[in-house]
Amino acid sequence: MTAAPPQRHPDQAGTPGARSETFAVLADGTPVERWTLRSDNAVTATVLTLGATLHTWQTPDRDGRHVNIVLGSDDFATVLGPARHFGTIVGRYANRIADSRFTLDGTEHRVAPTGRGVTLHGGPDGFAHRVWQAEEVPAAPGGAAVRFSLHSPDGDQGFPGALDATATYTLGADGALTVEYHATADRPTVVNLTNHAYFNLAGEGTGDVLGHHLTVDADHYTPVDDRMVPLGPYEPVAGTPFDFTSARAIGERIHDDHPQLRQADGYDHNWVLRPRPADGVPARAALLHHPASGRTLEVRTTEPGIQVYTGNTFDGRVTGFGGTAYTPYSGVALETQHHPDSPNHPDYPSTVLRPGGEFRSTTVFRPGVASREP
Repeated sequence: MTAAPPQRHPDQAGTPGARSETFAVLADGTPVERWTLRSDNAVTATVLTLGATLHTWQTPDRDGRHVNIVLGSDDFATVLGPARHFGTIVGRYANRIADSRFTLDGTEHRVAPTGRGVTLHGGPDGFAHRVWQAEEVPAAPGGAAVRFSLHSPDGDQGFPGALDATATYTLGADGALTVEYHATADRPTVVNLTNHAYFNLAGEGTGDVLGHHLTVDADHYTPVDDRMVPLGPYEPVAGTPFDFTSARAIGERIHDDHPQLRQADGYDHNWVLRPRPADGVPARAALLHHPASGRTLEVRTTEPGIQVYTGNTFDGRVTGFGGTAYTPYSGVALETQHHPDSPNHPDYPSTVLRPGGEFRSTTVFRPGVASREP
């Protein structure tokens, strides 16, 4: 694919709301739009229609300085290539499905493989690679919202049933970014949608996140095999490098001689979150904190799990907005989701969606500022 040169980012000045501009053009002439959402407090976020991608998000530190905390690139060839999952909505099924197959209502379905004996993030032509339709929708005063819509036909990447999905980004007056997912299907299918943004609260391209402090509200995680597929039973985090029940630097134990860390070269695991409220209100899943800048990022969700991935395999092929190549641990993904390979684990929370039903999921990313340490 070829593309037109991207346009420059808009500055932070202006009134709350959303506006679009052309970011690039695919080889077949399809335009890729960049939507800018602006809140009352000068926080801005940009989202691309390709993959419904969270492209940038400018948030303040304790001194009021705004920087972009999302990893990504303005080079469209990079967006299409090595950064193809950075910030995207991944699906139809986020994370891994073992052996690229699952059985639903007695029928085995084979889905498109992505290598290593799995189907990752919905297949080689998953939702991250599609151009979504976008429209501004009403938001509360001082905020902005854009809804991204995608139709996935029956048999898409091997998944049964036609699926209509939306992902609505809302930037609130307080700077919080909410992602609301919705999907319906005309046949029984499985669905698991998440956002795949990488965060660095010091600012993208400023170094690694090993000094960031992380809290995860989970007492168990799902150990994986050499394909990064869950082995099955939940395991307690207590007494292991996976215990983030209280704040701990990401790098404190990432290089411990633990078989799960050796297998992934760091963290790339699903934490089993504590039970979510029955009323569907998002509950806290994680808190990320960068002590030097004071920036914090609270993650609240209705989902039962969160995949924490520390960019272990970054190899410098992606150069960020500021010209810095991303190397291992340059960012951390906090992917709220159902557990990997759930269609093959009947004891995991179900990801089955049936005709007449609705898939609904909400995740809130709330930036904040911690007081200066003494």
